[in-house]
Amino acid sequence: MTKVTGFVNRWLVPFLTALSENIYMSAIRTGMVTVVPLTIIGGMFMVFSYLPLPGWEARIEKHLPLLQVPVTATFGMLAVFVCFAIAYDLGKRFKQEAITSGVLATVVFLLIQVDVKEQTLTMAGLGSQGLFTAILVALGSVRAQKLMLDHGAVIRMPESVPAAVQESFLSLTPMIALVLVFWVIRFVLGVDINAAVQTLFKPLMVGLNTLPGILTYAFLVTMLWSVGINGDNTMDAIVLPVFMSYLADNVAAVQAGLPLPYVTANGFFTTFANVGGTGATIALALVLINSRDAGYRKVARLSLPTQVFQINEPIFYGMPIVLNPLFMVPYVISALVLTGSSYLLIDWGILRKPFVNVPWTTPPVIGHYLVTGGDWKAAVWGVCSILIAMGIYWPFAKAAERQRMAQVAADKPVV
Repeated sequence: MTKVTGFVNRWLVPFLTALSENIYMSAIRTGMVTVVPLTIIGGMFMVFSYLPLPGWEARIEKHLPLLQVPVTATFGMLAVFVCFAIAYDLGKRFKQEAITSGVLATVVFLLIQVDVKEQTLTMAGLGSQGLFTAILVALGSVRAQKLMLDHGAVIRMPESVPAAVQESFLSLTPMIALVLVFWVIRFVLGVDINAAVQTLFKPLMVGLNTLPGILTYAFLVTMLWSVGINGDNTMDAIVLPVFMSYLADNVAAVQAGLPLPYVTANGFFTTFANVGGTGATIALALVLINSRDAGYRKVARLSLPTQVFQINEPIFYGMPIVLNPLFMVPYVISALVLTGSSYLLIDWGILRKPFVNVPWTTPPVIGHYLVTGGDWKAAVWGVCSILIAMGIYWPFAKAAERQRMAQVAADKPVV
């Protein structure tokens, strides 16, 4: 474990930290998080549309098209919202008029989704299929806008002109240039931008829905946390677009009455692996809630209420888990065991695949039930997950407890 920690500290942490602090990655992360409430709204209507009650399907059938409208307005337009949100945030970071940046990128994105024969928007491209295109268009458009502003390739009005009018003319040249460029690429040259982008990101899209891929992700997240870096936030800019795309495809499959394609859709990791916080630390709190050591006992009891809502910083830094081998080992192992076992149970069809987006602060067991659209077996697995994690933490926690008690008995300072 020491060698692994050394490798993570020396090579992985600096790289991932630089990546997470990159202005473009930060804009992606912020933009993706901004649209999460929309998917939760769509998820609420999905839950109501497919309640796991006897006879509910027949009872709700005639009302189903009406109930699906908010789902289509959220998941079906996900790429549009993502494009605007990322461009808006990046525009702010570049100290530009953010609303103008958002509009500029969204216009370009909508342009390339037009069906030239029908002269209508291609709905598939506005949802999950266009998600990565939306991200690249947002970043590229705002960067081009910044470049043109910096080099004076814009129309500047006199200072006496109202600010709103000035901004509209400042954006005119970049908008014309970008519309022309993307119009030529998409319609004159006939390049299918959505298909090209999907091919580019295919390894990532495929990899994170495999057992080795999601286990690697779980390992990286927990190892980063173990050295004091928020692993979830660091990795979000890379993986959240993928997980959200999986979720949108699962929602579309439910609406069409087809098998759900993805195991690791958004909600899988936060619900099935992060039981009571990343690394299932609620289990550690339960193990030490009646600890013989007063310090451990106090931290466990004070942190337990926050961990019910998936917030584990109090126990993480209170024990501490960070840079503490006795707790780091079960911390990583718990995440890997719960990730792997949950993946297999879902892949084997024992548990339903996630298709409802719930807030990450939803308590365990309740979250398991909701994210799978009301699968009671998932709720039972939530309880089992906590017990399994407790079994993993138990020997390490008791060893740490004995060590602390021995230090106290020897009247040595406890670090």
